[in-house]
Amino acid sequence: MGYVDTYSYDKPSVLIPRKGSITNIFYVESPFWNVDTIYYTEIDESKITPKYLYHFIKTIDLMALDTGSGRPSLTQAILNKIFIPIPCPENPEKSLEIQAEIVRILDTFTELTAELTAELTARKKQYTYYRDQLLSFEDGTTKDTKNTKGVEVEWKTLGEVGEFIRGKRFTKADYVEDGISVIHYGEIYTQYGVYTTHSLSQVRADMAGALRYAEPGDVVITDVGETVEDVGKAVAWLGDEKVAIHDHCYAFRHSMNPKYVSYCMQATSFIAEKAKYVARTKVNTLLINGFSKMLIPIPYPNDPEKSLNEQKRIVAILDKFDALTNSISEGLPREIELRQKQYEYYRDMLLSFPKPEANS
Repeated sequence: MGYVDTYSYDKPSVLIPRKGSITNIFYVESPFWNVDTIYYTEIDESKITPKYLYHFIKTIDLMALDTGSGRPSLTQAILNKIFIPIPCPENPEKSLEIQAEIVRILDTFTELTAELTAELTARKKQYTYYRDQLLSFEDGTTKDTKNTKGVEVEWKTLGEVGEFIRGKRFTKADYVEDGISVIHYGEIYTQYGVYTTHSLSQVRADMAGALRYAEPGDVVITDVGETVEDVGKAVAWLGDEKVAIHDHCYAFRHSMNPKYVSYCMQATSFIAEKAKYVARTKVNTLLINGFSKMLIPIPYPNDPEKSLNEQKRIVAILDKFDALTNSISEGLPREIELRQKQYEYYRDMLLSFPKPEANS
């Protein structure tokens, strides 16, 4: 193995990051230019099939080989000591045939996963389109009107239909296994979807009086984020009891369908408008006074019961799309996860050859 600043290489190779995301390896067949932060492999194809090497390296815990004191790092000396199993080494032709068959089986799994991933991408685009269509009502009026969908709608500001309650600070040092349920703003970006019924974290019970809470039906939003889209990201709290929220969160208290509000806050047009109320400083921060002026469509504003029924109808449609495209317990994401586990199982089984003794 070796690395250089720039190198034109025109044979199949496995690329391994030298620093940073050292587990993010790639297989390439076309000529490429390399950089000094990535190792490439020069492979003796008379002994080993390049794609076979790629699949085998994916079985190795590269993080266990990390030599960096901070940022993950791999050395050439460490990588050179990795043993690669060669089936039937005494018969090179048969060995390559076995390797090719292993590659064929594993590639079948990875190709299926890739197809499912492409399908998921297409479904997400479809979901975004229908979500935006359902929530646009095809007009931008702020007065009572019948739009082309035959629904009477009024666009009101968030400040008109609810209020914002800011959370109180807690830190990871306050986390416990059994305590007060909390929602941390960072979890809203990565762990929660449109809604949740359970919190992922808990803090010490003696903090109860010092915290602020979202009530069941509130929509919890973030007020900071690395990107403008992250700022103001929403999750409807549908738990049975109140939940404490971080001081980089607001609980939006209202009388609407909470999932309807959360879906509205994900709409493409809403996110684009929201950008006007994000202060782009060192950390993107939500300007809550401006955000409260954001418009949200209220169907049948003069008939609360009919309005909630229409919101419920829209939520039911969007829930089906959301489950198909985002749910890790059902739909395509679940199928992709299962296929990935299946690939890993067969990969590890097919490549689990006896290892040489440590002193050999």
